[in-house]
Amino acid sequence: MTPTTAPTVTLTHGAEMPRLGLGTWPMDDSAAEATVAAAIELGYRLVDTAENYGNERGVGRGLKASGVPREELFVTTKFNKRWHGVELAAEAYERSLDLLGLDYLDLLLIHWPNPAHDRYVQAWQGLARLLERGRLRAVGTSNFKPTHLERVIAETGVVPDVNQIQLSPTVTRESARAYHAKHGIVTQSWSPIGGQRNEVLGAPVVVELAERHGRTPAQIVLRWHMELGLATIPKSTDPVRLRQNLDVFDFSLTAGEVAAISALDQGDAAGADSDVSGH
Repeated sequence: MTPTTAPTVTLTHGAEMPRLGLGTWPMDDSAAEATVAAAIELGYRLVDTAENYGNERGVGRGLKASGVPREELFVTTKFNKRWHGVELAAEAYERSLDLLGLDYLDLLLIHWPNPAHDRYVQAWQGLARLLERGRLRAVGTSNFKPTHLERVIAETGVVPDVNQIQLSPTVTRESARAYHAKHGIVTQSWSPIGGQRNEVLGAPVVVELAERHGRTPAQIVLRWHMELGLATIPKSTDPVRLRQNLDVFDFSLTAGEVAAISALDQGDAAGADSDVSGH
């Protein structure tokens, strides 16, 4: 049976990124190695990791074990605030390459803006330089608010390909999504089905739609992300859920169904505040 693969979106700087990939937090190296290899066999082509996850080595082993050619995979990682500097960002890049066992990354993200540290513009300048030198196919941010994005764009003229933010039916981030759309930035959702204390999957509207469409509640929520034009990186180590999470491209939700799910929104305050959170 031919594995399911996610459709792609063309990023600002030309790379093609799958709209649905594998998140790897909080897997350790061993779990990451096994899960990444299994996910790629199922058809996943985007794998997301980070310095702070402590599993880049395991992710790299899983990529290699999959046997899929490197050029068919899209690999993302992120770096912490200690690398917020022009040259420091390049050091972070090389460090991640070494751990992953790769020659290049597809996408590198500043993990959090850490505005109190006030070095994220310099970090962005470092990413822009790596992009200009052809070391990266795409550059991006994670957990940046429109105010943070406005500053990096104004000071460098380089627009992020992606901003990866916490986004689910209870934290819909409408204002951030509107800003991204205006500037051609792809919104990529982390914790897309609501995280560990998740009430989304048990919400009556989600359960009802799952029954109506003959799908799991998680598939309904992931399809909601697709209908909104988002990219997303659900995490699972369970082979059945891995397959189910990728199997959301052969049905659709109506505009009314999307709106009913979006009505679960509890506002930005329900999510992490990147003016005070970060590492």
